[in-house]
Amino acid sequence: MNATRLAPDSPAIKARARELGFDACGITSADPARYAAYYQEWTDAGKAGEMQWLARDPARRTDPRLVLPQARSLIVAGMNYWQPQMAERGRIARYALGEDYHHILLEKLETLAAELDHDNAQAKVYVDTGPVLEKPLAERAGVGWQGKSTMLIHPRLGPWMLLGEIITTLDLEPDTPQRDHCGTCERCLKACPTGAITAPYQLDARRCIAYLTIELKGSIPEELRPLIGDRVYGCDECLDVCPWNRFAQTTRESRFLAERETDAPGSDQLHALLEISQAEFKRRYAKSPILRVKRRGLLRNVCVVLGNIGTPDDLPALEKASRHEEPLVREHALWAIRQIESRNALHP
Repeated sequence: MNATRLAPDSPAIKARARELGFDACGITSADPARYAAYYQEWTDAGKAGEMQWLARDPARRTDPRLVLPQARSLIVAGMNYWQPQMAERGRIARYALGEDYHHILLEKLETLAAELDHDNAQAKVYVDTGPVLEKPLAERAGVGWQGKSTMLIHPRLGPWMLLGEIITTLDLEPDTPQRDHCGTCERCLKACPTGAITAPYQLDARRCIAYLTIELKGSIPEELRPLIGDRVYGCDECLDVCPWNRFAQTTRESRFLAERETDAPGSDQLHALLEISQAEFKRRYAKSPILRVKRRGLLRNVCVVLGNIGTPDDLPALEKASRHEEPLVREHALWAIRQIESRNALHP
């Protein structure tokens, strides 16, 4: 039997979520997501790119009751992860500066779910890995609204919210859905470096820098490489320009905060990354989201960054990378060398 048992009501659940470290918590019914038809169209159009798991069993992804039979409610909890970006030469998205949020949120949600043990209630917990359309459900649960960038925006914390969900058979009082506050603003559309936000509320993941530097496992299309700029891992551009960003506050979760080794690297660190061994990569990024991209993916990204912002001083490191054992790294290193040599020829 659990040491702690929560009263099966919304105020008690939200109070406990706050105690566990969540910055937002809302509740909605387990009815199907209202964006089910659009989601089907989006995946059918191939806009998920290589993320084929998003297209598998779309009915299950859009209807929580197919995930947990007799599901009645969803608890959507969010954690603020904003922190100042200490950019040097090569940027990393803020969510990846500290420890992997999947583990942090999952730990807290499992604690919360375990305390909801009433009348044999069942629950399933997900953090960005299960068949849940989390942002539409978060909007319906009153946690925030899905902005024109497709990111969730919290009215008091801005667009810096990591989400997790508990699907439960408990019948809980739902919250009022959050209404859209984007108005006429389209800053995110104009700021997107690759034009991935093709229209308000529409994203083509195949052009998104987060997709290109993380989810794409092979070669980055040459025409998109210059648009990546100095972004080694992920992209915060649409979040940084959002007017609601004025409410951003530094996260109260210390494990999200940057560590020196995984902070935005300078020139020496970029060169060192090109020589990192597999064993050292696994050790250094063992608790980081960066582990997901694997060593070859990270080195591919470093080559692209150096190709975009590098100088002749970076050529020796890239020349060495052009003989790397990974073909993916060799290809992008050779491209980077050509880019630097071309710039230097134009502006010797």
